[in-house]
Amino acid sequence: MEIRSLRYFLAVAREENMSKAAASLHISQPALSKTIRLLEEELGKKLFIRHSFSIELTEEGVLLRDRAEDLISMADKIQQEFLFLDDATSGDIYFGLAESYQVSYLAREIAAFKKKYPGLRYHVSSGDTEQVTEKLDKGLLDFALICETPNSRKYEYLVLPEADSFGVVMKADSPLAQKRSLNAEDLKGLPLFCSEQSWKNDIEPWAKDAFSDYILEGSFRLSYNGSLFAKEGLGCLLTFEHLIDTSAQSGLTFRPLTPALKIRQYLIYNKYQSFTPIAQRFLEQIRRSFL
Repeated sequence: MEIRSLRYFLAVAREENMSKAAASLHISQPALSKTIRLLEEELGKKLFIRHSFSIELTEEGVLLRDRAEDLISMADKIQQEFLFLDDATSGDIYFGLAESYQVSYLAREIAAFKKKYPGLRYHVSSGDTEQVTEKLDKGLLDFALICETPNSRKYEYLVLPEADSFGVVMKADSPLAQKRSLNAEDLKGLPLFCSEQSWKNDIEPWAKDAFSDYILEGSFRLSYNGSLFAKEGLGCLLTFEHLIDTSAQSGLTFRPLTPALKIRQYLIYNKYQSFTPIAQRFLEQIRRSFL
């Protein structure tokens, strides 16, 4: 199975049309059709269902698309790494970041580093701990920022300087907004929004016996999306402070939890990882800053 064949396959999957895919790849349609046919023969599965004017992925095609995207990303990353193996001043670094205002610390470090090494190119993807560690484990990332204690058997890590504070984002005219902080009893019976990760790992231990009366109205990986639902009065969002605009014009407000629920953030990387020269230099810089 060739990387080129997978690139062609992904183009067809994206365009859902053989002619459009061939045009985007700057090859002839017969050549593209032959490549897809040979790929299907190699795998022993049909990858597309052909219609009169379009095509769609089979279940096997969906599986290959998910795997091929990772493989292509890895191939591109390897190619870039080898291009800059002998250059300690240029190259690419890949980050996967959880939501946290402490991303500002990392941004500050990148800004300082780029002043010294303007040839740096950095790539950032966002997600929760599960999403970014999956990419890190596959080798698609160099570093990941997560908000739960890392597995020390798999990862090396640095602890960021501060901790995030959990609280509740709600409509500014909510009765609970009259309180300066909210305790576990205040949240009983309310429709709540939260990430599934934080719901189990953070909120349940904090709430203790009151948790049995909590209602998870909906789960969100991204707090911003949850805040839009909170703004419509569908529930209260449990999230970190500073992530959501709660200014007077926003129609929302934030109230911290009491007792305070604080979560540390960790910048992790794989044990025994081989970094490119520029990624190694960046690691040395943030070690000096965070240790």
